[in-house]
Order: sequence, then C-alpha cells, then structure tokens
Amino acid sequence: MATIKDIAKMAGVSIATVSRVLNYDTTLSVSDDTKKRIFEAAEELSYKKKPARKQEAGKIAVLQWYSEKEELEDLYYMSIRLGVENRCLLQGLDTAKFFQNNYEALKEDEIQGLIAIGKFSSQQVDELVKISGNIVFVDTSPDEDRFDSIVIDFEKATSKVLDYFIEKGHKHIGYLGGREGFKDNTSIIEDPRERTFKRYFADKGMLNETFMYQGTFSVDDGYSLMKRAIEEHGDNLPTAFFAGNDSIAVGALRALLEEGISVPDRVNIIGVNDISVSKYVFPALSTIKVYTELMGETAVDTLIERIEGRKTAKKIFIATELVIRNSSF
Repeated sequence: MATIKDIAKMAGVSIATVSRVLNYDTTLSVSDDTKKRIFEAAEELSYKKKPARKQEAGKIAVLQWYSEKEELEDLYYMSIRLGVENRCLLQGLDTAKFFQNNYEALKEDEIQGLIAIGKFSSQQVDELVKISGNIVFVDTSPDEDRFDSIVIDFEKATSKVLDYFIEKGHKHIGYLGGREGFKDNTSIIEDPRERTFKRYFADKGMLNETFMYQGTFSVDDGYSLMKRAIEEHGDNLPTAFFAGNDSIAVGALRALLEEGISVPDRVNIIGVNDISVSKYVFPALSTIKVYTELMGETAVDTLIERIEGRKTAKKIFIATELVIRNSSF
C-alpha cells in the first residue's frame, strides 16, 4: 500500500496537507486543483504498474457524467476514469476527456468510440448515439440489448454487508444513502442499495424506516445525516450503519468522532467502493471493494472489440469483495 509520504511526493505537497485532504478536514483551505492532484496521486499509486506499449493509431472519448468539481466529492467515478485512461495508454489509444459541464465539445471531436461513465437518461443516450455508434456504458446499462455495459451488482453487494452485520449480532441497523438524478433533470434515479436494504429487512420483519436517511453521495451529507441520526435516536442509535458509498461513510465517521461515540465499539460503519482514501481515514474504513480500475480497463477492452466489428451487445458484471478494517468488528 502506498504511504501518505508517497502520495505527498507525487502530488508535490506536504505530508500534513495530504493527511488532512484524505480525511476531508473541513478546516483546511486548499484549492480544488490541489485536492485533485492528491486524490489522483492516491489512485495512481494504488494501481499495479504496467509497461507502456508502443503508440498506435486511434482515439476514443471518455465522458464523465460529473463535472470536475463533483468528481472530487465522489472518487468512485474518478477511479473508474483513471482506470480507463491507464488502459488506453497501455493499448496505445489517445483519449479525449470530457466532463458533463463541457459535454457540447464532445460533438466536435473525431473519435472511434466513446466510454460513458455514470448514469445517462434516454434522451442523453440518444444524443450520444449520434456522436458514435461504438459506445460502452460504465456503472449503468441503459439498454443491454443495444449497448455494451460494465456494471456492479449493488443488490448483491448490499446483501453481503447486511448478512455480515446480522452474523455479528447487530439487531438495529441503519442506512445512510444518497439519491441521484439525471443531469438533464428528467427523473430521479432509483438506488439499488436503498431498495435492497428495505426489502432485506422487510422480509425479516425487521424494517425500521426511522433508521434510514437519504441525502447526496457526499462527505458533507454523510456528516449531516449521521448528526440527524444521533440527535433523533440518542441512546437508541443503531449499533451499525450501512453507508451507500465511502464518501458518506467518511462524513459519518467524522460526526461520530465529534459526538464522542466510539467506532466500532458503539457503532459499526461499512461503506461501498473502497476508494483510495478509505485506508487513510480514522478509523480505517470497512467497505465493499468495487474494482473500479478493472471496470475502466474492461470498458476499454470491450470498446476495442466493438471498434473491431463485434455487433452483439455484452453486459459485464464485475465482482465485489467485503473488506473489513477498523470501523467494524
């Protein structure tokens, strides 16, 4: 595992700055550019080094459904993007990077194919098809009969966490989740983690919706949601919380620390994604590891197959793994 010293050296900042950024210290004033360098360094150093191949002809576009600023709040999508870019470098492919806030520029570039990272409405998908007939969607599957997609089974991942909590004897389990909408504001996206959590406990006759909190998938909302839970439940606060992503979990950890609530002795927390910072927060975060680098790499390989002539669509599921660290028993 890369150390904070390694990250600081690569990002060109002090060790103290790296530590405070990785722990989402709200009292630290640094630019988004500095945060980006630190987060990208942490992601890059977590990858296995691969030899570069000789450059070949070819250019693909990588479209991130987030803006650059939003990407800093949810490193899951940054990690996928970096996996795509590293694989393209290995395969000798040039990449053109686009974020949601500069989407229009994509229409002016000459590309062989497109990797779309995130969630896109039917109207947005129609627009992307006009740009390229070779598209791979990552983290969503808008039409598995037409388009290639690389996805995670978040229902199965959620069940892994809840099974683990039950096995450890937890009877009161909370949920801290996020809700998202398409960037063209056409609709809210149903989240499979929230849906699975409800069904799981409803089937066991244990569902208590007062233990469920929803906001956005951000550190700030993780903090505010846990603060609400502490205020509303007091001594009856659940002994375990499943957080819909690691950013929410990191914010929740900060709220518990401020309130003097011991983790994991009083409250267990498990997140989702295993973003690079999860190892460096205190206490180190237990989480569902999503192999984001592999998602990005697989998207590139799948797109190459499309460019080379494959016609039949493929939907590829990438496995997940429960990683137990210090925020849970």
